[in-house]
Amino acid sequence: MEHQMTIAGITTCEGIGLHTGKPVHMRFLPAPEDTGIVFVRTDLGNMKIAAVSENVTTTLRATTIGMGKEQIFTIEHLMSALHIMQIDNCYIELDAEEPPVFGGSAEGFLHILQSAGRKEQQSVRKVIKIDRIYRVEEEDKFVIALPYDGLRISFTSLNEHPFIGTQYFDFVADEKAYEAQIAPARTIAYENEIEQLHKMGLGLGGSLEDVIIYNDNGWINELRYEDELVRHKILDIIGDLRLAGGLVRGHFIAVKSGHKLNAKLTRLIRQRELEKIAK
Repeated sequence: MEHQMTIAGITTCEGIGLHTGKPVHMRFLPAPEDTGIVFVRTDLGNMKIAAVSENVTTTLRATTIGMGKEQIFTIEHLMSALHIMQIDNCYIELDAEEPPVFGGSAEGFLHILQSAGRKEQQSVRKVIKIDRIYRVEEEDKFVIALPYDGLRISFTSLNEHPFIGTQYFDFVADEKAYEAQIAPARTIAYENEIEQLHKMGLGLGGSLEDVIIYNDNGWINELRYEDELVRHKILDIIGDLRLAGGLVRGHFIAVKSGHKLNAKLTRLIRQRELEKIAK
């Protein structure tokens, strides 16, 4: 029998948002049992937005949640670290609409949560176990979820660029393995896209330290892994799956998936879990 976990103490960080480029101060606070992961906009009178799939508002270049007109952008890297750390309950206060870019990966968030520590709570953890086969697809992209005793991601990335090509990584979730193999992997951008992204109000806080950028001649900055792109895709899907409302156990096989398909799959999983509870 597993018990719920929250963080053991309050911890803080600050920086600028990856897409908005706006400064932000953030605090992680312990939360009571059965709270889940809840973002608190301190700049909006402590408005609370639960990190669950029904609150996802857009998946354009990131996963965004919101209520009404108010939103919180690019939560997937933080949610990925929370998922791996097996934190069930946590309040995340921030005074802007996007968490810090923190290197464009989950590494900074993972280390912050590790420094805060974990505290076991009395209530039993509600684990989301994949008990059937799910498949979501769009053209040549798909994600399949299968029953599995643990969390495993098998991801294939297909890119026509000759310097990227086909990348595959099979990851069985474990905190130490995640810290070494997945957490440092950064987000990616094509150089010719950057100007258009800026016009759309995206990527305004990114730099060569936070984003791996390629052009027609190759990579502009040095890679941390030869297959950093697909590792970051795994980082993202782990974060997106946490919006199912709990810790997920299953084997996820993905080809060319992104936030849009991840969100669609997560909604299906959460709907089934809510139906189970209602019975």
